[in-house]
Amino acid sequence: MRILLAPLGSHGDVHPFLGLGHALKARGHDVHVITFTAFRDLVERNGFAFAPVGAEGDFERCILNSDLWHPRRSIKALFGDSALLARQIRDGYERLVERYTPGKTVIAAGMLALWARIANEKPGIPMASIQLQPAVIPSNDDPPEFAQLRMRPWWPGWFKSLLYWYGDCQIVDPLVKPAVNEFRSSLGLPPSRRIIGQWVHSPQRIIGLFPEWFGNAADWPEQMRLAGFVRFDQAGAVPMAPELDAFLNAGDKPIAFSFGSAMRHGKPYFEAAVEACRILGKRGLILARGKDQVPEKLPDSVLHVDYAPFSEVFPRCAAVVHHGGIGTCAQGLAAGVPQLIMPLSFDQPDNARRLERLGVGARLWPRRFTGKNVAAELFRLLDSPATIMRARDVAELMREGDPATRACQWIEELARAPASPASQ
Repeated sequence: MRILLAPLGSHGDVHPFLGLGHALKARGHDVHVITFTAFRDLVERNGFAFAPVGAEGDFERCILNSDLWHPRRSIKALFGDSALLARQIRDGYERLVERYTPGKTVIAAGMLALWARIANEKPGIPMASIQLQPAVIPSNDDPPEFAQLRMRPWWPGWFKSLLYWYGDCQIVDPLVKPAVNEFRSSLGLPPSRRIIGQWVHSPQRIIGLFPEWFGNAADWPEQMRLAGFVRFDQAGAVPMAPELDAFLNAGDKPIAFSFGSAMRHGKPYFEAAVEACRILGKRGLILARGKDQVPEKLPDSVLHVDYAPFSEVFPRCAAVVHHGGIGTCAQGLAAGVPQLIMPLSFDQPDNARRLERLGVGARLWPRRFTGKNVAAELFRLLDSPATIMRARDVAELMREGDPATRACQWIEELARAPASPASQ
């Protein structure tokens, strides 16, 4: 079959799709990846056909917006550019339709690829929604946590439903609905509403790329399936820098600090990281793209590198401090090390909550992320035999099963299922 993978977002959003793509390709499928032009080299290096969405520089303009990490302004930073959104929808839809062969094509799309859901309705291409984190699936039984809204399970169901409605209809829909419905109208489709909270999820199949023990709720949609974390970080394809390997071998295990591949405004956080290492007398490893957000003069005990596969680095570290991106969480879980999370926006607070619930980490909000506080939290984590033991136990859980194979099987099933009508 031809499988059209449609991830949209940062490297943390694209990498799991590439891991899934390799598994699909090994099963004999023709895999195409449709995403931002910024990822062309990455996609083609991994041997997949590539199709661009949007204009050159769209991704870079998005991540340079500091509001992307603001707890209140992040939604507008993501969806507020109506021209960019309309361009993505048009381009993405055209790329899908021109690669569609009835009976032989399936879409596997991330939540931000709104154009995939439109193609699922017309011309009716079978689609699996690929969700990387539990926070994007509304639930009254186990409601997700956000930076500005921390629902409690004991709140009345009607009140939680009202909050979901308000978020969908009063915050998100005004930003995305005009572009979505204008394009739908050009195809003869009726207008849609509650775009992100309800409509974007495929009525045929939703595949969560996380395990049941990380996130599950009794009131999730019946078409939901949980495969497990599909971890992919170019390990083996991107050689480790000699200076990094030498640093990791040169002394005690360092503490790793990373605030996401899309972060371009992390200098205050990395300055706090260096100060925390000084207070603790620990070595530190800063993983951040470019030098602009890294302190100019680092002590010999702290090393900065642009990139290194987390799966190769984290097992050689004492702990990991990060922003709570789901991919970084998964790599930390697999490494079996304590995690300190500084959640900023989107799904990050909910991921931090789940790590705390597992007993493998703690969170520190950005306003409290100072060298002194980071040092205190890290000392508590590293001095806790229960946390260290629990992290090792969860690492064993991460070795169970074959998430990519399960996800592939559920995607393949859709080729034999009828497409969902537009009325759904």
